Amino acid sequence: MKTIEVHLVNAFTAFDEGGNPAGVVLNTDSLSAEEKLKVAQAVGYSETAFVSKDEYADVALSFFTVTGEVDFCGHATLAAFSLMFKKGILQAGDYTQRTKAGMLGVSITGDGNVVMEQKSPEFTQRLPYEDVSELIGIAPDVLASTQLPIEVVSTGLPDIIVAVPTGDLSKIDLNADKTTEFCRQHNAVGIHAFEICESSSNLTASCRNFAPLLGIAEESATGSASGALACYLAKHSIEEIDSKGSSSENCSKHQRALTKVNPTFNFVFEQGRAMGCVSRILATVAIKDSENTQWEVSVVGLASLIGKKAIELRSPSI
Repeated sequence: MKTIEVHLVNAFTAFDEGGNPAGVVLNTDSLSAEEKLKVAQAVGYSETAFVSKDEYADVALSFFTVTGEVDFCGHATLAAFSLMFKKGILQAGDYTQRTKAGMLGVSITGDGNVVMEQKSPEFTQRLPYEDVSELIGIAPDVLASTQLPIEVVSTGLPDIIVAVPTGDLSKIDLNADKTTEFCRQHNAVGIHAFEICESSSNLTASCRNFAPLLGIAEESATGSASGALACYLAKHSIEEIDSKGSSSENCSKHQRALTKVNPTFNFVFEQGRAMGCVSRILATVAIKDSENTQWEVSVVGLASLIGKKAIELRSPSI
């Protein structure tokens, strides 16, 4: 019998409240993939991160939902690095992590903020309003009124990015079975829906994330999808500038940044309000060339330790 100590961490907290819980297990070099899955299932969170040694990176991280392994998880990455910082395993500084999504940079600031590098975005396909309408219970003409496309975007995991009019985010009524099959058909892990906040708000957008394909009905903070959404908003800001010019009255403060060379976009996202667990996620997109092909993407947040859990694993029969 093995006893596995799992640290329980709330990631992307706002003023030490809200956030999305993740399990974190340290020193997992001897655990098999099957054992990691059993631990993740026993913890029952949307994701659990497993930290091990790596020959070339500072650490290697693997991520398991209750249904299987995924290539990357933003909030579990934040949880793992925040835990290692709080335990004194890591100091403030710059690190590399090996994941199935690739080698990614992570920085820890002196006040405990974790800055996670994500992959350059992949914009893989656009989807009809009519198809997605059937999944989320919002009429196609309402979705079309945003004048923003529904698009699959990945900065580590592919999400379906869906804009809804301000005030309609809370009206989403997800059909989990249809969404699971649709995501499977279109090589996406879930739906990340958002509404733009009022210009007077310090938030860019409020978001909801649904990933029933991974066994997640709804998630209160999603780091990978937040990076994808930031790239989506930056891309469509570029397209609006190209079509309307920088003097357009419709240009947001983010769009006006495009009048500069190599612009940087800063976004603040809220997620989890519908679940009564509000999270705060910061995302930055820096475009490094005049052709808009070299992107640097990072997602930033804080985390709080909420406890521990001991998981008993039976030794395999011989």
